[in-house]
Amino acid sequence: PECKGIFFKYGIILKALHLITTSSALKGAIQLGITHTVGSLSQKAERDVLMQDFYVVESIFFPSEGSNLTPAHHHGDFRFKTYAPIAFRYFRELFGIRPDDYLYSLCNDPLIELSNPGASGSIFYVSSDDEFIIKTVQHKEAEFLQKLLPGYFMNLNQNKRTLLPKFYGLYCVQAGGKNIRIVVMNNLLPRSVPMHLKYDLKGSTYKRRASPKEREKDVPTHKDLDFMQDMPEGIQLEPDNYNALSKTIQRDCLLLQSFKIMDYSLLVGIHNVDQAYRVRVGAGDSRGAEGTVTPDQRRPQAQKALYSTAMESIQGEARGRGTLDSEDQWGGIPARNSKGERLLLYIGIIDILQSYRFIKKLEHSWKALVHDGDTVSVHRPGFYAERFQRFMCSTVFRKALKSSPSKKSRGGCGQSVVRRLAMGNAPPAAQSSSHTLPDSRLVYRPHLIQSDVDTESGKE
Repeated sequence: PECKGIFFKYGIILKALHLITTSSALKGAIQLGITHTVGSLSQKAERDVLMQDFYVVESIFFPSEGSNLTPAHHHGDFRFKTYAPIAFRYFRELFGIRPDDYLYSLCNDPLIELSNPGASGSIFYVSSDDEFIIKTVQHKEAEFLQKLLPGYFMNLNQNKRTLLPKFYGLYCVQAGGKNIRIVVMNNLLPRSVPMHLKYDLKGSTYKRRASPKEREKDVPTHKDLDFMQDMPEGIQLEPDNYNALSKTIQRDCLLLQSFKIMDYSLLVGIHNVDQAYRVRVGAGDSRGAEGTVTPDQRRPQAQKALYSTAMESIQGEARGRGTLDSEDQWGGIPARNSKGERLLLYIGIIDILQSYRFIKKLEHSWKALVHDGDTVSVHRPGFYAERFQRFMCSTVFRKALKSSPSKKSRGGCGQSVVRRLAMGNAPPAAQSSSHTLPDSRLVYRPHLIQSDVDTESGKE
């Protein structure tokens, strides 16, 4: 009888949690909460952001029967918390997002749940207009983001050229004794542009291969060893774009290192323009001739958020409100693969809310006992930033040679020779592109690809 009573009480709790944790109820609560907080924020006068604004938390209760402040709804009672509302209002203004656009994108139509939650277990929603991503985050991640806000504020004021996430809001839905924290960010991979390849890259080689389960997906997210095997000659970029991207990665890595952040990734979505054209021609569609880009028959509207496309992120120039009549205005970075096929790259640094805390130090120490410590993903922030930048700027992205682009062997670093980057000194853009130096410490050798037979699905 005593056990039955415990299970009965536990069942009531689970039922209460189910009222809010079901997808439709959670999405409804998020939309109600954001509608209220943005509306109430519009009544507050515009002013400069103060230090105390980063630590403000506002809370409003939403009973299902409604109140004098909130409408009636059918999602069950819940409480909605808004973190640093004045500060995030400033961030949205900085990115050119008007309050009515923000509300219309997130609250006018149902949110779309993405089917690939990722290894972190987070739930992802995208707005119906493809503009914003909503991600659930853990308590420690939300807490860490709050601590980052003053430094994030300073960085955005000083530099629009960044691949770091654009944070537009931090909220919490409370129901049934459970807290569900969410962050609103820019959408890196627009659904209207089909991605032919997708990579989550850290610069690590330890167990960095997509699992068999991941490979079964229509567009699996591959990892570092997969990239080195699939594209051993890297992705070719025009010199100006390569220099801009390298400098942006360097600045972002230095900032992340200063906050003792590690275990972040570079998310790379690749749209193959020529492959998409061949598919359309094969399907009897003559549109999209050579020289034009039509990633999808549905032409998306221009980005509402400035500095949010891949090209804007490395150039620091806002072009998001232009007309969509050329490939650069799709927001992707133009590139080519080793076959000479035209690509559009959609990239951004993700998962930055991991600080090098004690548990991460233990994790690295344990992995270092069973494997080469310098190849595992969990590492001290300084080493992690240097390895990350070196991998991206020498193995993943290569500078195309204008004089003879057909000579692929000269288009970047080989597998036994890589370009030396001055970490923390002169930016990559300022260094000579005509010299390569052998350095055994910086080599990513082919035997790593052949010997690695990892099939684990966990995020390393």
